[in-house]
Amino acid sequence: MTVTPDRPTPTAAAEPAIIDRFLEANRAYAVTFRDGGMDARPVQKVTVVACMDARLDLFAALGLELGDAHLIRNAGGVVTDDTIRSLTISQRALGTRSIALIHHTGCGLLGLTEDFRRELELEVGQRPTWSVESFVDLDGDVRQSMQRVRTSPFIPYRDDVRGFVFDVHTGLLREIH
Repeated sequence: MTVTPDRPTPTAAAEPAIIDRFLEANRAYAVTFRDGGMDARPVQKVTVVACMDARLDLFAALGLELGDAHLIRNAGGVVTDDTIRSLTISQRALGTRSIALIHHTGCGLLGLTEDFRRELELEVGQRPTWSVESFVDLDGDVRQSMQRVRTSPFIPYRDDVRGFVFDVHTGLLREIH
């Protein structure tokens, strides 16, 4: 598999210490946690589809509070079949009506190619069933994502689907039309 300096060589498993720290933090969190009686239905009736990039703090960037929105994250914020599945459930079963699609500058999928998939197949001996969904045109990929949502027969509310690019250097969203 091609490895670049900003992409470390994969290891067999994440270091257990970080997961242990999660458990410790969770115990501290649970001490003051109070069930506020929130419903699973988002208060703002919105779903945000965004990249999994660790630099995107969607709650802070969008002014969201716990319970306000559904957040669907994956590599690139790509609208895949599984994203459509989650959006469909979000709207049909849990009452959301608006969809915000957020890509970002400096995304790891920018310029990645399907060679990644082929190299992975050679390494592990099995072809991935999924597509990399890489792109070279950030704005164009946002438009493609909006089109995938707007043409899905499973998503009933498609009037308020908007796409954005988040600038990782300024924190600002730029709307894509």
